[in-house]
This record gives sequence, structure tokens and C-alpha cells, in this order.
Amino acid sequence: MTDTEERSRNGRQPLVVRVTDIDFQREVLEKLGILEAQMEMLVGAGQPGRMRIAEEKISLLERSEIRRSVHDRILNAVITVIISAAIALHDHLGLK
Repeated sequence: MTDTEERSRNGRQPLVVRVTDIDFQREVLEKLGILEAQMEMLVGAGQPGRMRIAEEKISLLERSEIRRSVHDRILNAVITVIISAAIALHDHLGLK
């Protein structure tokens, strides 16, 4: 009589149930393989992955935004100076 049979006869459940489900193991390994392939695609396996490309694009956009912001400020300053000069000199320019 095995240990499992003896325990079930005494009314106790076995502590460990051994599962030899080859299909389950195969399914888990397939899913792990798919997950690994997806991670390599995102991170890159020796070449730039999607995340690296996205980081580079974000960096370019940030630099472009800073440059545009500086140009906008300079343009606003020029417009402000022109308007201020026109207000201050409106009598001399013949504007009423």
C-alpha cells in the first residue's frame, strides 16, 4: 500500500499532489517564449528596440519645443517693443 492510499484511507488528504501534465508545461513554455520575443522587440536585442526609438523621438521633440519657445519669446519681445515705441512716439509719428 502506498503512502497516498494509506492517507486517503485514514481520511487525510495528501500534502503534495504531483502533476505530470506535459500539455500544461508545454503551454507555459510557449507563453514564456512569446513573452521573451515581445520583450526583445520592445527593448531591442542588440539593436534599437521600440522603447529606444521612442526615447529618441521624445528627445528630439523636447529640443524642438525648447527652440520654438525661444523663438516665440523673441518674437513676442520684438512685437512688444514695436507697440511700446508706437505708443510712446505716437505724437511724433503723426498717429492720433
